[in-house]
Amino acid sequence: MSFPIPALDDPRALLCLLFDAAVQRALPLHNTEAHLPSPPKGRTLVLGAGKAGGAMAQAVEAFWPAEAPLSGLVVTRYHHTPPRPAGLPQRIEVVEAAHPVPDAAGLQAAQRVLQLAQGLTADDLVLCLISGGGSSLLTMPCEGLALEDKQRINRQLLESGASILEINTVRKHLSAIKGGRLAAACAPARVVTLTISDVPGDDVSVIASGPTVGDASTCAEALEVLQRYGIEVPSVVQMKLESGVLETPKPGESCFRGHQTRLIATPQQSLDAAAQLARAMGLYAYVLSDQIEGESRDVGKVHGAMARSTALGRSSFQTPCVILSGGETTVTVRPGAEGRSRGRGGRAGEFCMGLAQALSGQASVWALAADTDGVDGVEDNAGAVVLPDTLARAGALGLKVSDYLARNDAYSFFDSLGDLVLTGPTHTNVNDFRALLVTHASP
Repeated sequence: MSFPIPALDDPRALLCLLFDAAVQRALPLHNTEAHLPSPPKGRTLVLGAGKAGGAMAQAVEAFWPAEAPLSGLVVTRYHHTPPRPAGLPQRIEVVEAAHPVPDAAGLQAAQRVLQLAQGLTADDLVLCLISGGGSSLLTMPCEGLALEDKQRINRQLLESGASILEINTVRKHLSAIKGGRLAAACAPARVVTLTISDVPGDDVSVIASGPTVGDASTCAEALEVLQRYGIEVPSVVQMKLESGVLETPKPGESCFRGHQTRLIATPQQSLDAAAQLARAMGLYAYVLSDQIEGESRDVGKVHGAMARSTALGRSSFQTPCVILSGGETTVTVRPGAEGRSRGRGGRAGEFCMGLAQALSGQASVWALAADTDGVDGVEDNAGAVVLPDTLARAGALGLKVSDYLARNDAYSFFDSLGDLVLTGPTHTNVNDFRALLVTHASP
């Protein structure tokens, strides 16, 4: 590939275009129509939760027959309800609640969702709209667990470095609505779940803690996760877990008979969309995986080693190329030193700090890492970019990336450099997106 590539004149803009392509591929308006079931003999009730909830509700409203009954309630994250298109009537109520730590608004929404599920008949259809973030947004603690307990446990799990599978195993068993319990409450109505995947492997029982599908995990496994990370629960809940009282409905149980789950957007599809755009611009594109997990900083270092090897002409990847990956990494929050607060940041920023360390100023390598929902952790940025001169510019400002890593303070590090990626809420969520651009290899 010897011809010039105009896009390489602005590597940062190129990476942002790839991110935009990934997000666009996952937007509900582009993916919902083909997956909608036919209207039932009775009424259609829409229930749902997730960061994409508002956009999914609007997509259903846009494509559902005007003459067919439609109503319901969906909960999404604060400030994640998209603007309503002109002329589109609102038939589904959308409310907002907190993420990633649940709040009273999420509890109230969950209570209302369960109330709406009462009194349905076999002629009715429940259309469930589920996307990432639904675990926190649709919160209803099991008996014996207060909202304050649920908030503490959730916060400790998020800071422990536990995987999303481990976190949601606990969430399902401490909930009165997740782990298939919502579907059970909808009986005898038919349930069709439309879901946007934000988890490695697209396991629908893990997405938003699977409120409408059978759960193969057990109380014993939830207890083991809690014990592994040193997280305490009230004694009455501990006893219920030990006795199996809090066991979830299992796959194959009669309450799920006739139900369907349809994936309308996945991480792999978004990575493929970014790769397709890169190739259209004359670049080689390599998709590593949509299922990468692990400590964010360590994943960043591995990606950095790979990109550096490519830049030095020591890998099988041809240049100029983009290296793409997705999945859901984790951040283990280190306690702040006495008298000092913890830092700000999320998985994408932490990845970028580890990446910058590994690249060590390597020429001809640029990178972007961002969360496809537009929010890295709880901050206002989607992620950050790493440039060949990132460490040099940081050094000129007296900033050491190792210091910021030590206190999980990616936001402050990249904000000081002007290298945050700011998009605002995207109204979808297929989790981590990472793109590394290597423009040429040195002989």
